[in-house]
Amino acid sequence: MDPPTRKPNRLRNILVRIVTFGVLVLAVRFAYVVTLACESCGYNDFCFFPDNLKLRGGGGEALRVRGSAQSRVPELWTTKKWRRTVDYYSAIFQGLIADGFLWPNFKTLCVETLDGEDVQALKENGFVDSIGVSKNAYPPLVVAGEAHRQPFDEATFDFEFSGLDRSGRPVDFSDELCRTLKPGGFFVAHIVAKDSYSLNSFLQLFNCCRLIRSREIDGLETTSVREVVMKKEAEFSGVNSGYKCSVPGYKREIVRKAEALIEQEPLKPWIALKRNLKKVKYLTSMVDISYKQRYVYVDVGARSYGSSIGSWFKKQYPKQNNSFEVYAIEADKAFHEEYRTKKGVSLLPYAAWVRNETLFFEITRDPSKKTVEKGRGMGRVQPVRPSSNYGDNVDKIEGFDFADWLKNTVSKRDFVVVKMDVEGTEFHLIPRLIETGAICLIDEIFLECHYNRWQRCCPGQRSPKFKKTYGQCLDLLNKLRDTGVLVHQWW
Repeated sequence: MDPPTRKPNRLRNILVRIVTFGVLVLAVRFAYVVTLACESCGYNDFCFFPDNLKLRGGGGEALRVRGSAQSRVPELWTTKKWRRTVDYYSAIFQGLIADGFLWPNFKTLCVETLDGEDVQALKENGFVDSIGVSKNAYPPLVVAGEAHRQPFDEATFDFEFSGLDRSGRPVDFSDELCRTLKPGGFFVAHIVAKDSYSLNSFLQLFNCCRLIRSREIDGLETTSVREVVMKKEAEFSGVNSGYKCSVPGYKREIVRKAEALIEQEPLKPWIALKRNLKKVKYLTSMVDISYKQRYVYVDVGARSYGSSIGSWFKKQYPKQNNSFEVYAIEADKAFHEEYRTKKGVSLLPYAAWVRNETLFFEITRDPSKKTVEKGRGMGRVQPVRPSSNYGDNVDKIEGFDFADWLKNTVSKRDFVVVKMDVEGTEFHLIPRLIETGAICLIDEIFLECHYNRWQRCCPGQRSPKFKKTYGQCLDLLNKLRDTGVLVHQWW
């Protein structure tokens, strides 16, 4: 009789060990996930760290969140990359703790957190009242919401953090942050500011806060980022309150990089000034304008749509893929009808002036032509005088305070470009803009200065239309640049 074989028993033992090992691996993985997300707390009150991950407010009061919902733990929370990101933010927050910007009893918010790594880092550093807000919810770390529409009450948080480069709606985001951050609370942002202009544009968004610190630090990967620390003031004023301004140093530095003005009066200005346009260093070619609320172009003395809006600004001005609001200021009635069919252009059918009053609008015309729609001369505005001083080529029009209109239409948060071709009225408008402080609302000016230039038609003769000299025009342009305003010679 053959002895019984022992191979089946040996095979069975191997299979049992494999199954047992597999069950053990699954159990360890389950324990890790439950420990991280605390999802088992709702079942028989079991949780590995029940106190660390509950979203509770100070004093046992829960943070009130609108629209939060439960969902399963994302797989990425268990990955090495996610853990590495948590460790990066943990080091950032430990530095902020050491500098006194984070305290253990703070309620903290991470705005537009993608996967909750920054929230987890705060919790691991003892900030149990931490939550993130993002378009997609990942409970218990992240609730659904947006940077510009946060599901929290006013003055909820002592500390808010944003690791975004920039928000698609930066002004709405800044207003919402000012609403949910407590007075005296801190806001820390990691941004990519390419230049001083973009950094200051970002700071101007947060009118409720004052700058505490700005410095370059290592980014999550290899790129450095700028860390900005701001503190919310107990009281703050509106954005566009009346003020007189001084142009900051970073704008003066931009002016120093601009193309040179033509110092010597050109003998053929119709050629020299046109050539000079090729040398223009546009502001948008030197700085990043991403952190702006609105983008506005104001054409003062616009004439027809194709004169400069359609032929130059729409086609040639570098806009960095931003959509501009366009205002056309034109007093000449001959051009008004055309603008009715131009979408995206707001016509102001008045004359830009230093105050609100009735003016005479004088058109330089060819007396032999009764029809003046084509070849129409340029218009000049003059204060009202006895009508006997003027001929048939004069219309009564309404003038408005351009500086006052500008201060009520745009703010320091906006990016504003102005083209000014007003037939000599610039010698009134520019001093008024400087006097009222409205000049500081303009980022870039293209100015045609009118003087008794040499005439193209008549060699050796100057234009009798204007009394100012080229030297006076140069003084006006230099005054703007000395003030810190980026102005270009227009033609």
